[in-house]
Amino acid sequence: MHNHSTIDERVAREAEVADKFLDDHEADSFADLFSAFSPQLVAFFRARGCELGLAEDLAQEVMLTVYRKAAQVRDRPLFRAWLFKIARNTLCRHYRKQTREVETVNFEETTEGLAAASVKVSGIPAFEFLRWMALLDSAEREIMELRFIEQWEYHEIATARQLPIGTVQWRVFNAKKKLAPYLAPRQDWRKIA
Repeated sequence: MHNHSTIDERVAREAEVADKFLDDHEADSFADLFSAFSPQLVAFFRARGCELGLAEDLAQEVMLTVYRKAAQVRDRPLFRAWLFKIARNTLCRHYRKQTREVETVNFEETTEGLAAASVKVSGIPAFEFLRWMALLDSAEREIMELRFIEQWEYHEIATARQLPIGTVQWRVFNAKKKLAPYLAPRQDWRKIA
C-alpha cells in the first residue's frame, strides 16, 4: 500500500512540474522538470544498453528537445508519453548514426608508410600493395592509382576519364572501404617478442 501511494505522489509531482513548465516556460520551471525526468531518462537509456555517459548525454538531448518543442504538446496528461516518445526517437537516431559510420583508411598516410617501409630489407610492403590493388575492380584500381600514385586531383581524373566528379569520389571512397580491413594498423609481433 505504501508503495502505491509513493507512485501516486510521484505521478502527481510529475504532472504538476510539467504543467508549471508548460504554463510559464521559465528557467526555474525547466530546472524542476529536468530534475524530475532526467533520472528516469537516464534509467530508460541504461535499460537499453547505453553506458552511463551516453545515457546522460542522450537524456540531456531529450530534455533540450522538450524545452525547444514544448509548444507542440496538445494533450497535457500525455506529456510523459510524449517525453518518452522523444527518448525512443533519440535512441533510434543515435543507433542509425552509428550504423552509417563506415571505417575507411586515409590512403595518403598508408602510402607514405609503404614508402618508408620499402627501405627495409624485406620487399613485403611492395607485394602487399600489389595484392591490395588486386582486391579492387579495374575501374577502382585505375582511379586509385591516378589519385594516390600519380597524385592527380579529383577534377583531373574526372576530366581525363570523362566521368562526373562525384563518380570519381564515390569510387575512391568505395575502394578505401574495401581496403580498410587490410590497411588497418597491425601489431609488429617481432617487436613484442
